[in-house]
Formats: sequence, structure tokens, C-alpha cells
Amino acid sequence: CKQEMLQKKNAVLVDGVILNGPIMDSKAGEKFVEEACKIIMEEVVQKVDDVTEKVCEWQAPEKLKQILDLEMRDTGECHQKILQLCRDVIKYSVKTNHPRFFNQLYAGMDYYSLVARFITEALNPSVYTYEVSPVFLLVEEAVIKKMIEFIGWEEGDGIFNPGGSVSNMYAMNLARYKFCPEIKEKGLSGLPRLVLFASEECHYSMKKAASFLGIGTENVYFIKTDERGKMIPEELEKQVQRARKEGSAPFLVCATAGTTVLGAFDPLDKIADICEKHGLWLHVDASWGGSALISRKHRRLLHGIHKADSVAWNPHKMLLAGIQCCALLVKDNSGLLKKCYSAEAAYLFQQDKFYDVSYDTGDKSIQCSRRPDAFKFWLMWKALGTTGLEERVNRALALARYLVEEIKKREGFQLLLEPEYANVCFWYIPPSLRKMEEGPEFWQKLHQVAPVIKERMMKKGSMMLGYQPHRGKVNFFRQVVISPQVSREDMDFLLDEIQLLAKDL
Repeated sequence: CKQEMLQKKNAVLVDGVILNGPIMDSKAGEKFVEEACKIIMEEVVQKVDDVTEKVCEWQAPEKLKQILDLEMRDTGECHQKILQLCRDVIKYSVKTNHPRFFNQLYAGMDYYSLVARFITEALNPSVYTYEVSPVFLLVEEAVIKKMIEFIGWEEGDGIFNPGGSVSNMYAMNLARYKFCPEIKEKGLSGLPRLVLFASEECHYSMKKAASFLGIGTENVYFIKTDERGKMIPEELEKQVQRARKEGSAPFLVCATAGTTVLGAFDPLDKIADICEKHGLWLHVDASWGGSALISRKHRRLLHGIHKADSVAWNPHKMLLAGIQCCALLVKDNSGLLKKCYSAEAAYLFQQDKFYDVSYDTGDKSIQCSRRPDAFKFWLMWKALGTTGLEERVNRALALARYLVEEIKKREGFQLLLEPEYANVCFWYIPPSLRKMEEGPEFWQKLHQVAPVIKERMMKKGSMMLGYQPHRGKVNFFRQVVISPQVSREDMDFLLDEIQLLAKDL
């Protein structure tokens, strides 16, 4: 082929490389994409609500390495082999859109969001300037504006980030910048000992953010929670006063709306009053619980959120916008985000462009390249409307309520507590332990039950359900209801399957 190219008229050779024409075979590439999309439709999309399919085809790591042939080689492989690899990747991956995947705080498939992802993956945009992402910057602006309305602010600002953990880090850094703006130029050396407050049930990203930002994990004061996992405002007041007596500088309170394990919502109203009293920034990590704001019935869970200075909210969880879709929303509308994060790169954010450069929002981000994650949420919202999103929230919580009532009816199942959101936490006590006194030996044996059941369900592929120990309590299951593909029958199946898998324990 190279010889034929050289013989052509006007062939150009530089450093041994032929520069005439493209080197990619477009027709073959188009055919590959067409065939790969067919596999995706057949093996993923069309099986979304098929409960006869396995949630996962479990293989041990070493065996899976052999099956997938992970080695990269000097020469490429034929399209048929690559297509088979595509099939294998789908086959041996966990089907998070399966109706019986209950393992995480995300699940299910939204078709509109999926199409939006296809579009953005094909276009491969980066959202930092209007000139390269005109549509997606306007979409992000529209989505942020609407989310701000649901929080209850009259105005605000925001940006989409790669995960709720990053949103929490943004908020922590923003609060620190507001407290001492000179840190951006002068760094940490001249600062007092900064202290922030979060509940014992907060997401682990708070500790990670404190470490990453140089605040230090020892300077995160964890506030006691009640039996339901909610921050106790009186304990927060005590810890703020303690920090001041120690000569430290409190600057931030991180409240949680929907804790990871128990699904608890901190009393935002009372916490906000304490923050106002002491001049502290209030950040609400509503990554999980924020979507309850869409529901007129359940938004009371976040009463007082309008008093927050910043909010993290992940539509990719309860609303199924597709990972990743995470927003940090800020009440301040004076450009604080940009002041905090701007580096004014002259090759990107020229001020003499031919259009309104206020639409070049990339300087609000710590990233340069950034995905158009808001588009997934926007297209889904356009298709379903607010009422459609509200229905998803209401149905998920109704299914959770149904499961709770069924647990109460069945022998061997025991709730940890009455849930207020979609997290249903419970033990399964097998027949051999039901007549045993609840002493140390009982709890030690019960601690071993959930891991065994989890192993059996994974290897069988029938469902996926998370478990964990928590605050002195031995291993228990955490069932999370999200997906609109889930039905009452799936709730019944879950309980039946646990009984079946544990019948010999």
C-alpha cells in the first residue's frame, strides 16, 4: 500500500511517513461502530428489564484475566476479535441497569440519558469555552438555573463536576477562600489553624478533601448524631465553642442530606441558625438526598436547605442521569467561584473575543477538559418533565416503604430502623440463630451471615445487595431502591432469595 501511495502523483513523504490522504479506513470504522452498537442494543439495552438475565457472570480475577486476553500487542487485531471482546466485556461486567441490582446509590437505565451520552461521546466536546461547546455551555447554564430554583435560592452559580466527592472538595475550598481570600496567592503558611465540622455519618470525602486541601483530617471535628444518624445541633454548638476556645478558626459546617448508609437527613434549619450565629459557611452534601427536592411530597426532608451557602447534588443517583452527573451549586452570585479558581489562561480565555466572554465558564473549574455532564440531565428532563422526575422519586420511596412492611411480616428479618428515604437497612437471622440469646456469641455469628449470602448471590448472579457493619452494629444488608425498572415483585424476590440462599446457615 505504501508503494502504491508513493507512485501516485503528488505523493508527499516526510521522515518516512506518507502524508497524502487519511490513514484511517472510514468505511471499516463505520461498519465496526454499526456492529458494536448492535451488540450494545442486543446485550444491554434490550435486556434492561429482563429478570431472567444474571446481574453478573462472576469470575475470579485470575480467571477473568485469561478470558479477556488483556495483553496489548504490537499489531492490532481484526474487527471480529474486537467485537467478541466487546461482547465479553458486557457479559462479565455487572449489569447495574438490572432490576435486581441494589448494591449502590445508583442503578437502572434512562434511555434519554443514554442517548445523550452517545451524542456527547461521539462529539467528544470539552466544556470550557463557548467557541468549542456553545450548546453544552448553554445547557449547563439552564440546568443549574433550574436546580437553584428547587433549592429555593433567588439566584446563584454552579458547575458540574466529576463526582460528589469533588463537589464537596470544591465547596470546602470555596468556603476557605471566602474566609481568607489571601490563601490563593500566599498559601497556607500564614493561616491560623482552620477547623471544619461534619457529622459522624458524613461521607468519607470530607476527610479526603481536608487531607487534599492541606487542612488536615485532625481538623475535621465530627459531630455526634442521634440514633437515626442525624447531626445533633446542640453538639455542633458545643464543638464550635470548643474550637474557638482552643484558638482555632472555624470556617465551615458540612451537613448531610441523605447519608450513605442510613439515608439520614440532618436538621438543616437548626444547623443553619448556628452557622449564621457564628459566621460559618454552610455546605450541604445532598449528593444522595438532593433529588427529593423534585418531589412535592418528600422535599420536606431537606427543609432549610435554602439557607445553605453551597449544595452538592448528584442527579446520576436517584434520577438516573447516568454516571457521572454531579453539580455543585452556590448561593453567591458575585463570581466567587471564578475568583476562587480562576487562573486566566490567555490561550483559552481571551477577553477580546468576538462574542460575550461571560459564557466562557471554564475558569470556574479546577479542570481544564471537562465533560458536558449536564446534557444527560437536560435531555432526560426535557423528555420526562419535572412531573416525570417527581414520579421516579415518589415511586422509589413507595417501593422502599413496601419492602419495610414486608420485612416486618417475615420471620428472620429485622429492621435496624424505620427509614425516611430509600435506604432500607436490615438483618437476616437464619433459623439456627433465632432461638439464641442476643449476646456476644449471637452477634458474632450474625456478623458472618451477610457476607456468606452476598457471596452466594454474586456467584449465582441472581441479584446484588450491599452489606456493611456500622457504628458498632454487626454486618447488615442495605437495600437501596432507585431504578424505575424495579417492581413490587422484585422486592418480594429479594426477600425470598435471601431466605433461599441462607436456608442451610
